[in-house]
Formats: sequence, structure tokens, C-alpha cells
Amino acid sequence: MKVSKEKAAENRAAIVKAAGRLFRERGFDKVGVAEITKAAGLTHGGFYGHFPSKDALAVEACDAAFAESLDRLPADETATSGALNAFLERYLRDIHRERPAAGCPMSVFAMEVARLDPALQSRFGEGTERFFEAVEQRLPETLADPAARRARAIAIVSALVGGMALARATAQGAPELSGEILAALREQLRALVA
Repeated sequence: MKVSKEKAAENRAAIVKAAGRLFRERGFDKVGVAEITKAAGLTHGGFYGHFPSKDALAVEACDAAFAESLDRLPADETATSGALNAFLERYLRDIHRERPAAGCPMSVFAMEVARLDPALQSRFGEGTERFFEAVEQRLPETLADPAARRARAIAIVSALVGGMALARATAQGAPELSGEILAALREQLRALVA
């Protein structure tokens, strides 16, 4: 049975959303096409009508995950440390640590992407660059030098991503350390944003 263009677009979006969640939850190599389409409420038979491969889906799911994460940065409050501080507080919450499937793709995918398809690596790099730019735009205007602004944004994002990865890695075996990592990052990043 032929589906309408609208329904096909809806199905494709459902596949991308399910893949993004599952990839962030368990990794690219631990999730199969059948599981993704099932999570999207579809059968796996139609998958290849939407994507030529799982790698192609991974590229699109990575892009969508970055867009979702960037949407959490308040767009109407650029160049204010208040907006950036609010974002940092949300990013470094326990719930973000405990729910990687709904969180930032950088802290989940960073190590894995380095071993995967070059197209996915490229898209991850583009998403990371967009994230740097978004943080840079929200730094206080008192930091006027463009090179210093970019360096500060890169330092903030890198600390967020690495810190969240460490907090997740220690959450079960050393929960006090995990909490300490998040608390220290909150405190230190406030100083970088000021």
C-alpha cells in the first residue's frame, strides 16, 4: 500500500527520532535497524525506502540530536551570561547525567564517532562547531576579542562534554565522585561565563 508524502515524511521523522534516542542510549553499533523501526512504530521492511543504510540514518540522527540540544539554548537571550548560566545549570543536572538518551549528543558520541563512518564524523564536527558558535554568541560582550571569545566557548563546551562523560562513567561505581564532578563544573564554569 502506497503512503502519502506527508505520512512518508512522518515515518522518516519517527525513524530519525527513535534512532537518535537509541543511539544516545546504547551506541551506534549496539542498535539494529529492526529495533529502530520497531521503536518508531514501523516495520523494518520500509527502512531502506527512507535511508540507503544505517550509516546514513546515523548521520541524520546525529544532526537531529544536535538541533534538539541547541534548541535548549534560549535564542532570545544571546550575549547574556544569565542565559548561558541557565543553560549550564540545566546541562549539568543529575537528570541529564542519568538520561543520556534525551541529552546532548557530544557527551555520548564523542569517543564512538571517532571510530565510525567519515560522513558521521564530519556531521558531528559540524554540530560541534554550531554548539561552539551558540555558546560564543551568549558570552558577555565584555569579552570583546574574537579569538578569546572562541577560545572561551571551546573551553566551556569541552569542559561540559568531558565532565558529563566522566560523571556518567562514575555514576554507578562512585556516585559521590560523579556528583562532585558536576558540582565542581558548575562552580568553575560560572567563572568562565562571568
